[in-house]
Parts: sequence; structure tokens; C-alpha cells
Amino acid sequence: MPFRKVAIIGLGLLGSSVGLAVREHLSDIKTCGYDADADVRAKARELGLCDDIAESAETAAHDADLVILCVPVGAMRKAAEAIAPGLSENAIISDVGSSKERVSRALAETLPDHTIIPAHPVAGTEQSGPEAGFASLFHGRWCIITPPVGADEARVEKLADFWRGLGSTVEIMDAGHHDMVLAVTSHIPHLIAYTIVGTASDLEDVTRSEVIKYSAGGFRDFTRIAASDPTMWRDVFLHNKDAVLEMMDRFLGDLGAMRDAIESEDGEAMFDLFSRTRAIRRGILEQGQDDARPDFGREHT
Repeated sequence: MPFRKVAIIGLGLLGSSVGLAVREHLSDIKTCGYDADADVRAKARELGLCDDIAESAETAAHDADLVILCVPVGAMRKAAEAIAPGLSENAIISDVGSSKERVSRALAETLPDHTIIPAHPVAGTEQSGPEAGFASLFHGRWCIITPPVGADEARVEKLADFWRGLGSTVEIMDAGHHDMVLAVTSHIPHLIAYTIVGTASDLEDVTRSEVIKYSAGGFRDFTRIAASDPTMWRDVFLHNKDAVLEMMDRFLGDLGAMRDAIESEDGEAMFDLFSRTRAIRRGILEQGQDDARPDFGREHT
């Protein structure tokens, strides 16, 4: 086993899934969980998400050789402060946040005498809370590890082995490059989804009931994305601000070009773009990152 005891701080979708996945795939590792919300701690005990649920972050981190912060990126510094008194000297502190540069800096500043190896399992659903977790969440998904310069390679590999054990495919990446890539593949799509659903809701000449009643497939999928945890995504946009703004400017330029093509009835330009984007979809399917079945493989009852 890469670790003897893993502390999981934050027991929402990702934290609860880590606990369940460790139990299913790495059962020799002991887990101790903690969440700042007492109701979540009670639910975690009821669901058996970890071997033990502590009443403080410090207690959860005590004697753990891996501590994973599964809190919104805006709460990382506060979580790091809370675990600090209980940390073992040789513990690895990691996280699951989807922005890395600012999180890495916050953790390094808060815990300067400890080993910080940030990570981002690129997995999730629109659900949140301890009930949303499931052991197979990380199966066949990427986990991007963003070690700081000079990180101990053996310790990075131990963390990589942990995520492989939960079913992930591991990639090592620079934190800044990670933030730029995820701005394109995750953050901007979520921002678009939140915005377009808000636009539909605010239209004065369309009632909300009509928006819901006549939603076609594209809008339905936007609403699925826009149902994601608002606290988490607010913090992501604020903490990955530079990369998000750069990608947003590029997107707005491309959107303006598409507006011009529609206004001038330039069907050839539209067709060329739509053809190129179909190739992206085929690549995603070939990588096993989505389901080719109709309606994204969703079951119908």
C-alpha cells in the first residue's frame, strides 16, 4: 500500500468518493474523515464513508501519512491551518481542487515545513454532498498531479500510485499549464452553462415554465452543468482568474466571428467550424472520456 492512513478533509462528492474508493480498492489503508459541517459528519458516519469520522480537522490529520483536502479552493488555506497542529512530520498534503497555482501557493505558505503535492482528479458530477459519492467515480478518469519544483520524485510517485489504485490514469503537469488547460476544458464551459441558463431564466418574453417545458437536448445538458455546486465554482473562477479571463477573451473573439458569419450568411465558415469541432468529439470518445451511446448513455425508465 502506498500509505497506511489517509485523512480526508471535506466530505462532499469528491471526499466521500475518495473514502468509498479506498475502502473498495485499497482496503488495507485506514481512512479518517472530517467535515466542518456537523450534519455532514453525522451523515458520513451513517453512510460509513470512512473508517472513522473525527470531530476536528487536527484529529483527523493526526498520524496520517497522506492528507487530502477536499474542500472548495477558496477554503484551502483555512483547511490547511486547521490540520497543521495534527500533521506528522513526514505527511504528504494534497488536494482535489481544479485550480492549482493559487492553491499550491496558499498551501506552501500555510504549511512551509511540510511536503505539498497538489492533485486534481478530473472527475465529478453535478451532484454534491456526502450522499453523492460513489466508489467508481475515478475509474478511467485522469488525475493530474502538479508537484512543485524540486519535489521528491519518490513521494510524487507514491501519490500517483494511490490515485492509480483508485482507478485513475495519472498525468504529471506544471501547475500553470494545468490551469490553462482546465480553463478551456472545464471552467469556461461551466461559465457558459451558468450564463446561458441564467439568460433563459431572465428573458422577459419567455416564462420560466416555458423554458423548462420546451427545453431541447442542448439546453438540458447546459442545465445539468449549471446545477453544479455554486460555492465550488465561484471559488474556481476567482482562483483561476487569469487563465479564465484569457480563455474568455479568446472565446468572445471566436463568438464574435461566428456572429459575423451568421449576419453575413457565410455558411461555408460555419460549416468549416462545425466540421472541425466534430473531430474533437470523436477524440473524446476514442480516449474513453464519454459514452458514445445516444443521450450520453443515460438510462431511460
